[in-house]
Amino acid sequence: MKRRNITIVVICLLFIAGALAYLYRAELKSTAAKIGLFKAAAENKPSEGHQHGAVPVPAETKETPGVAKQAEEAPTVEVSTDKQQLIGVRTVKATIQPMNRVIRTIGRIEFDEKKLATANTKIEGWIEKLHVDYVGRYVQKGEPLAEIFSPELVATQQEFLNILRWANQGKGVKDERTAMLLVKDAQTLLEAAKERLRLWDINDEQIAKIEATGKPIRTLTVYSPASGYVTQKMAVQGMRVMAGEKLFDIVDLSSVWIVADIYEYELPLIKVGQTARIGLSYFPGKEFSTRVDYIYPALASETRTAKVRFTVSNPGGELKPQMFTNVEIKVNLGNRLAVPAEAVIDTGVRQIAYVDKGDGYFEPREVRTGLKVDELVEVTAGLKAGEKVAASANFLIDSEAQLKGIAPLKRK
Repeated sequence: MKRRNITIVVICLLFIAGALAYLYRAELKSTAAKIGLFKAAAENKPSEGHQHGAVPVPAETKETPGVAKQAEEAPTVEVSTDKQQLIGVRTVKATIQPMNRVIRTIGRIEFDEKKLATANTKIEGWIEKLHVDYVGRYVQKGEPLAEIFSPELVATQQEFLNILRWANQGKGVKDERTAMLLVKDAQTLLEAAKERLRLWDINDEQIAKIEATGKPIRTLTVYSPASGYVTQKMAVQGMRVMAGEKLFDIVDLSSVWIVADIYEYELPLIKVGQTARIGLSYFPGKEFSTRVDYIYPALASETRTAKVRFTVSNPGGELKPQMFTNVEIKVNLGNRLAVPAEAVIDTGVRQIAYVDKGDGYFEPREVRTGLKVDELVEVTAGLKAGEKVAASANFLIDSEAQLKGIAPLKRK
């Protein structure tokens, strides 16, 4: 009985001790919450899944402008100053400068087709006499070339003389009215006969001679239509000629044409009116200045060239057809942004230039090129005036960039 009471007392004491401990702990929590200890602990509590010993990271961070700028920066390849001197790196500035291109080609002297004339006849007949009997002779305009006998022409002249006698006989008729009618009809026929003679190249002087002598002219004289050199002679003593048949070709060489071949890729640069210089190897130191007269519309399929024509004055006859000449055409392309041609690496797909960024760094830059003139190339996109580019040893810089996997950014 006594032992049982002791057990009950111990249990009561333990219960009282637990209650007191619970009340004490609750009081401590209340006091800590009031002074803000739990809030500070919650802020310093590591996030879920964070490994032991890791540095806490704030839940929200703001990206600084410097980080974004670094992400947008173009890649560069580093070549130290000592290495640049060793491989011979040379840099030049991209500048806006006048660009002129000189197109050089070979020309051939030809006849001026505007001064080419042909002598022929409008009647059928036979050549009885040749006044010009060899090619190359110089003739004056109106100089006789040949004489042609034509039975048809003689018959027409005889008809003209008969009408002329009839008109004279009509004046002797006593009846005035009849005489007037006869004279009027005779004059009409007479004028028609004169017109036929004129159409056959019988001039008024010859017609007057026929009237005065009362005899027909046996041969028709063919006169030179222009002053110049005989380049072709088809007429032969005694040969028969038909109406319209060509007898002589005559050309005036006071001016000549020079025809030059221009390659297809150079044609866009050639314009009518551009100045050209003509030089001849057999006249050292002598040059002729001229302008582009005409650009022929067709292209030669075999050589892929087009013909360009120049007109040159030739008063002394020094320039002879079929001579060859040297032709230089200076083309002004205006002011353009340009760099040396060796500063641009052409991969076949794109063009790359290495821009000097200073302190031994070079940026591979994709560029677009335009015209090429001598040792310069036009840059249409990718560079600005004043930027420095590697003009020598850039292939070695490109090799260094390839080894390090550095490629230029694609630019729009």
